[in-house]
Amino acid sequence: MENELDKIFDSFDKNNIFKDKSFLQSNYTPQDIPHRENEIKQIASILAPVLRGEKTSNLFLYGNTGTGKTLSIFKVQEALEKRMEKNVNIDFELKIQYLNCKLKQVADTEYRILAEIIRQLGGEVPATGLPTQSVYSKFIEIIESKKQLVILILDEVDQLVNKISNNFLYNLTRLNFELSKSQISLVGISNDLTFLDNVDPRVKSSLSEEEIVFSPYNALQIQDILMKRVKGAFKEGVLEEGVVSKCAAYAARESGDARRALDLLRVAAELAERNGEKKVKLKHIDEAKQKIERDKIIDIITNHPKQFQMVLNSIISLFEEKKGTPFFTGEVYSHYQKCCNTQKIEPLTQRRVGDIIQEFDMLGIINVKVISKGRGGRMREIRVVLSPSILEKSKEIIKSALNYN
Repeated sequence: MENELDKIFDSFDKNNIFKDKSFLQSNYTPQDIPHRENEIKQIASILAPVLRGEKTSNLFLYGNTGTGKTLSIFKVQEALEKRMEKNVNIDFELKIQYLNCKLKQVADTEYRILAEIIRQLGGEVPATGLPTQSVYSKFIEIIESKKQLVILILDEVDQLVNKISNNFLYNLTRLNFELSKSQISLVGISNDLTFLDNVDPRVKSSLSEEEIVFSPYNALQIQDILMKRVKGAFKEGVLEEGVVSKCAAYAARESGDARRALDLLRVAAELAERNGEKKVKLKHIDEAKQKIERDKIIDIITNHPKQFQMVLNSIISLFEEKKGTPFFTGEVYSHYQKCCNTQKIEPLTQRRVGDIIQEFDMLGIINVKVISKGRGGRMREIRVVLSPSILEKSKEIIKSALNYN
């Protein structure tokens, strides 16, 4: 056994393919962000008043996953902070804090998200134990400790609203009325262009937001992005002709997600390396696509909020009860309400559950088909399209997350 392991390790020592894999990883920040120059300029124009000590409009960035939203705001953040370092004749500080609202144990309750923001601003509160109002008081205290402008970047902000409530956004905006020295502005980042349509009208009014929509990349743009990374990531001549364009075509056809194209190229190269091959071939792209699809669905089910898991649990339960025959959204909602009652959780509205079902359709977990019933209107017919192995794994994840026996 040891000899076999040594052979595996020896083959990786040769490293015939990668020069620097970090160029393809999600945490890599490029110097230039191709095809997002206009969006970056718009963000900079909206946030520029902070350099004069003025509160900016709240800003929301929308677009599919992997369309450069987070990279673009980071680019502007970096430029603002550099500019502030040069401005020696100012009497205020600029604090720009980033928070990923999808992270568990950080943004799943109002208390925890406030505690994390306080921590980033240099303060401290216990992990649990205080009344939420006391945490708000601590938040105000630390912001008012000196004259400063605070910009909170809330990535995946729709997840925050799903997990907590839209009241949190409202409370943050209303805090400005209690501040005398400082002000808070919000930058929300979301993959869901419609999530604010479902929040309380008074919340939307208090946000007074500006919006920038990031359109999906096309195949040529994704290919351009990949080519800028390939030189740093791979040794010369290891990519078979057509590999980059095939990655770009796959990603453009599905969602215009540059991150997906980078993942596809990286995983394909890893598969080639594990097989001891010296080139990344077209066949490796197809193998990587299948692997990523499987891993992506498991990751989505694991990391989505409990309400999403409960809706999916209802879909899978109906799928098994009906032995694979299609069923309708109304049946899902009835089943979901029963689950909520069992778990003692306030159910979402039928419209919101319908949105979640539509999201599952977009993710390839289910297939939704609109059926016309004549005068009876239209109904959405649902089929589960997960493979048996992923279906079983999904059931295990949901059972564990919801504490089902």
